[in-house]
Amino acid sequence: MTLRIHNTLTRRLEPFAPLEPGHVRMYVCGMTVYDLCHLGHARSMVAFDVVQRWLKASGWRVTYVRNITDIDDKIIARALKNGETIRALTDRMIAAMHEDADALGIERPTHEPRATDYVPQMLDLIGRLEARGHAYRSADGDVNYAVRSFPGYGKLSGKSLEELRAGERVGVDATKRDPLDFVLWKAAKPGEPPEAQWDSPFGRGRPGWHIECSAMSCALLGDSFDIHGGGADLQFPHHENEIAQSEAATGQPLARIWMHNGFVRVDGEKMSKSLGNFFTIREVLARYDAETVRFFIVRAHYRSPLNYGDQHLDDARAALKRLYTALAAVPPADVGAIDWDGPWAARFKAAMDEDFGTPEAVAVLFELAAEVNRTRDARLSGLLRALGGVLGLLQQEPQAFLRAGAGLDEATIEARIAERAAAKAARDWATADRIRAELAAQGIVLKDGPGGTTWERA
Repeated sequence: MTLRIHNTLTRRLEPFAPLEPGHVRMYVCGMTVYDLCHLGHARSMVAFDVVQRWLKASGWRVTYVRNITDIDDKIIARALKNGETIRALTDRMIAAMHEDADALGIERPTHEPRATDYVPQMLDLIGRLEARGHAYRSADGDVNYAVRSFPGYGKLSGKSLEELRAGERVGVDATKRDPLDFVLWKAAKPGEPPEAQWDSPFGRGRPGWHIECSAMSCALLGDSFDIHGGGADLQFPHHENEIAQSEAATGQPLARIWMHNGFVRVDGEKMSKSLGNFFTIREVLARYDAETVRFFIVRAHYRSPLNYGDQHLDDARAALKRLYTALAAVPPADVGAIDWDGPWAARFKAAMDEDFGTPEAVAVLFELAAEVNRTRDARLSGLLRALGGVLGLLQQEPQAFLRAGAGLDEATIEARIAERAAAKAARDWATADRIRAELAAQGIVLKDGPGGTTWERA
């Protein structure tokens, strides 16, 4: 069966074959590093980690680029607020991002370019756009992209210029020829630090957000490449603008396939800071072990909404324990390279070849675990472990995973026990019972005695 991928650009499933035989080139929009990564970032990073893992498992060489935006308004404002340099802030946030990604079992991309290292390439691209009549200098010193100069604008979002104009939320800017025009180069503003400014033919300033990805993707992957990915929130305007910039400058299609992962929702609402339902990866990992969080993300299809909540994480933990219990009961044999013609592997492959169908692939893992429990076949157990590994799962020693409970460290558990003791002292029995129940749900059993409260892992 040939791999088929849903292409946002054409709105249909398409058979996939790389432009260069045997070599897949993929670009995914990464993080703007002014703060810790949140669960939405985790969703995107895990989704495209699974994509690149499956492409490799399918026998292709993969060049995977995931950029870092290390200069923008939020970064400048946060650095000034903290009283630190932009470089110190971004270095610290990049290190934290790597720690979070490593904990979730996310493999490092082939290239992880920082925007500030590619300013010359951005200036070259802007110069080409100006020369071809797609960019103009405004009275305030900015350089803007003339959206109406590109006939294909709107093809990714599927909307006409009139529809986009009616729905645009950009404030009126008298220096723009059209409200839909967007900035390619921002003139330096008073009060901005020198490290946020570069010399250019257009005057001192810094790049706009959209031009970064066009420059970095083309520099590392060529003018045309196979897959461009990111969160659904980037489809418009960011990816629409990338297409307009890149294709107007090169005359070539930027990417053949456009992929977008779904939103993270909390109790049916999109996760956002304004709603107060915002969770960093570290906040989630303080309550649940990293593999449970990864499994929670992986078992949902990458394009579907992901509904976050304790009950969903608890269910993911319980489900993952079922797979590890099978591996613990029947120690896995080393099966070597997976035989994709075998019945279990072939079903797994068919699921993954249909737009990276992880829900169906995970269902195969559970059926295989049941067969392992029934037959006590060590080679089937080894196959279960190997197929799980394709998704970045089931690589821990089974007994270690099962003994680890929810993965909470001792300091966290003791802090929760102290909270419960304070609640009991205040005769707040409801809070005390809730804390006990929450710990129990995460595999921690409390025992009250004359000497106080002790605990053990279930």
